[in-house]
Amino acid sequence: MIELRNEKVAIPVVLLAGILWSFGPLVVRHIDQPELVPWQYLLGRGVTIFLILNLYLFFEEGFSFYKNYKKVGISGLIGSTGLGIAMITFIWSITNTSAAITLLCLAAMPFITAFLGFLFLKERISFNVWIAIIIAAIGIIIIAFGNTNKGSFFGLLFGILSAVGFSVFSVSLRWRPETPKFTTVAIAGLICAIVSIVILVETDTSLISTSRNQGLFSVHGTLVCIGLILYSLGSRMIPAAELTLLSLTEVIGGIFWVWLPILGINEVPSNNTIIGGFLIFISIIYYSLIIKNNRRFIALN
Repeated sequence: MIELRNEKVAIPVVLLAGILWSFGPLVVRHIDQPELVPWQYLLGRGVTIFLILNLYLFFEEGFSFYKNYKKVGISGLIGSTGLGIAMITFIWSITNTSAAITLLCLAAMPFITAFLGFLFLKERISFNVWIAIIIAAIGIIIIAFGNTNKGSFFGLLFGILSAVGFSVFSVSLRWRPETPKFTTVAIAGLICAIVSIVILVETDTSLISTSRNQGLFSVHGTLVCIGLILYSLGSRMIPAAELTLLSLTEVIGGIFWVWLPILGINEVPSNNTIIGGFLIFISIIYYSLIIKNNRRFIALN
């Protein structure tokens, strides 16, 4: 496996991963009527994630890569289920509200993870982290007050649920760090694909969408996988504090791409979203500063 031993090289690699992930909302926005094909999207994206990650593991570990599935255990199953739920609720969120709201909900993941770690792993939350959590919560509440119509509010709730799902994945890795991470993500993709097939068959709906949509489903899955691989390479040299700040690349980039008129969407965030998002950004920066001396690494290896 390629190893980055220089933090100055690792940082741009992780930044590139965030930039790749940030194109996800733009890809979804270019899908023809995405609100009508969520299960076809999840099927296509899930299969893409499962195949690419297993190919990556094969080239890294050879035929013995399948042994990772024997090491998954309860923590891996919980993590993959949480991640599968996050993937499913992401598409329901972004098709019912603005990309900015969905991404800002996902930006609150560090705090949701900290809270779940406090509840289930008995991890201590310092007073300063509680302040950051409260600031982020206020930001989300402000965003909620600006999205009171039924569809947009449900989009916000799905966005929060997606963030919770991703946080469950993170907490499962903290519970049992030796859990094979890539395999867990691959299983999450498989869960999405299986659930989608069951629902599509039960509702007598076609398993595939248009060729354009199918291509976009696969593009999004590919962006997720390449980003994960780059993130795994760079995160081993970067402490948790810096990674938390670097994660903002995905959020800021995602909001920017869907706003940039030349890319064909021009989605402008509301005033409440901007104010609430600013508070979430402040909370993340504050959180990163107060854990600056924590050299804990959270590599996805």
